[in-house]
Amino acid sequence: MEKLLDVENVSISFIQYTQGLNQRDLKVITDLTLDVSEGEILAVLGSSGSGKSLLAHAIFGILPENAKLNGKIKYKGKELTQKDKEEICGKDITLIPQSVNFLDPLMKISEQAIGYTENAEEKKEKKQKQREIFEHYNLGPEVDGMYPFQLSGGMARRVLISTALLSNPKLVVADEPTPGLDEKIVKETLNHFKNMKEENIGILLITHDIHAALEIADRIGIFYSGYVIEIAENKDFSGNGENLLHPYTKALYKALPANGFNLTKGHQPLHGETLQGCPYYDRCEMRMEICKEKRPELIDLGNKKVRCFKYEGGLEDGN
Repeated sequence: MEKLLDVENVSISFIQYTQGLNQRDLKVITDLTLDVSEGEILAVLGSSGSGKSLLAHAIFGILPENAKLNGKIKYKGKELTQKDKEEICGKDITLIPQSVNFLDPLMKISEQAIGYTENAEEKKEKKQKQREIFEHYNLGPEVDGMYPFQLSGGMARRVLISTALLSNPKLVVADEPTPGLDEKIVKETLNHFKNMKEENIGILLITHDIHAALEIADRIGIFYSGYVIEIAENKDFSGNGENLLHPYTKALYKALPANGFNLTKGHQPLHGETLQGCPYYDRCEMRMEICKEKRPELIDLGNKKVRCFKYEGGLEDGN
């Protein structure tokens, strides 16, 4: 499988004014590293408000003006400049946004799906393709002339997915695609992602829904306090979680109702808190002295990755 997306050591911070005109950098994402290959679903799993959606904004070059981006974002091995992002996004890489409010309330669905073009022949071709994809997602011809307020929640979600596929993308970034949907529509949405995978499209699924991630993802990146602390394979989330590596991932798995609903005391560090060592230090049952003084790097273990000193010598030393 060809690797499509490489995110290497990406950090995102915001200029924030404190008392008077004093400024500080508020770090929201630090040293984020992950990759997505064609025909693969990688889920980035983190709590609501943790900043993980900023990853999608960074990929598409739509971060706010006061944001500072460090690190590299590559597509098919080429580092993307802002100009590259503007040219490639919406074509090879498309976004399924988290809110149906991204649909223009003043435009009919078909018009905003195919976009504006003066060429009559090109418009006809786009319209034909739009109708074919809409039919595939059970959106009949009557939907074309509707406005967003006339759509049900499930129809609106299918419109967003269909529109993202109009340019034959190689990579789809889905930013929180399931919140607020009932169980039936969530299942339907996840099945659409499975269909995309079968068509060899790479998918980056950004979500706080662990059940959705476990339902469809090949690998799952665990997001904690602005870091990816582990990238695990889906099959590792089984049994007692013995194949999971990071203590937070194990705790997250054991907190599921089906696994005993065992909760860990404490909370994630807030944005702006200065941390010298591991961000999970205060909550970790396996902490060592070095964890308090030094921040662990993300260790590459092949298809898996982990940010923990326990695994510096590899999996054998860790286990």
